[in-house]
Amino acid sequence: MTKTMRKWVLGILVVAFIGLIAVNVRKSTKFELGTKENYALASNDANIKNGIMVFCYHRILNDHDPMVKSVEALTPNNQLHVYNVNVLAFKQQMQFLHQHHIKVISTSQMISMLKHNQPVHGKYVVLTFDDIDRTMAENAAPVMKKYDYPFTASIITGSTGQYIGGEQLATWPQIMKLYRSENHQMELGVHTNNMHYLVKGTPAFNIRKNYPQFTTDYTTSQQVMKQKTGHETPIFTYPYGSGTPLVQNFLVHQPKLQVIYTLNNGIVTDENSLRSAPRMIITKNSWPSIASWLEK
Repeated sequence: MTKTMRKWVLGILVVAFIGLIAVNVRKSTKFELGTKENYALASNDANIKNGIMVFCYHRILNDHDPMVKSVEALTPNNQLHVYNVNVLAFKQQMQFLHQHHIKVISTSQMISMLKHNQPVHGKYVVLTFDDIDRTMAENAAPVMKKYDYPFTASIITGSTGQYIGGEQLATWPQIMKLYRSENHQMELGVHTNNMHYLVKGTPAFNIRKNYPQFTTDYTTSQQVMKQKTGHETPIFTYPYGSGTPLVQNFLVHQPKLQVIYTLNNGIVTDENSLRSAPRMIITKNSWPSIASWLEK
């Protein structure tokens, strides 16, 4: 066998091996996703006539990017299959809000509406993004700017610029450039400083024994926020959607916090406490129920 033939055989074997991995991963992913909830609006909330629905996004992916397609094909990482929305779908969702004259408000406006226990009349939407993956700045921000929509992005203050959990986090310079360009349409929340992911020895915030570290981590996250933006934030967003009773109690008693975002399925009404604000994860499976509620 000649050297050229050996190269061809080796190349064919590599392609076949990668293809086999992709097929197996896709099967595993379909099984994994098939066993998870679809995040649709709960039936008992579908008849709520007045309220604020808080959208939760993570990544807005350019699904025409060959690199994105390759990574999605070769990894069963739930972060890349459930918590993402492609650019076309995101554009259609923002257009839907515009065409149906849905009032898109900021987190601060929501706080103001509920601060004095005044009834909420009509239907509103708040746009939020967790982690601040670079795709939020690159793909989502221009679309929201087109409609002049405010939004809230919660940042892992000590992990900016890192590639973690299947996502490339934006750097502080990227975040601050966007923050300054949005002319007060972008609000920042903290998403812990360095306790979001259990990687490289970093203690996850929701493990009971790590509670003391969490209280320090929270203080650090607010200090970093003040250093970068000039002020602390009244918004905290739970990684993974919730915390232990100890963590919840600690956050509730932070006097500067006005909103604690969860991933509890539901709609904010004048009966809710913003210290445990529900949000709707936006996926292709949850969107039909969300659109249906907004249209009613």
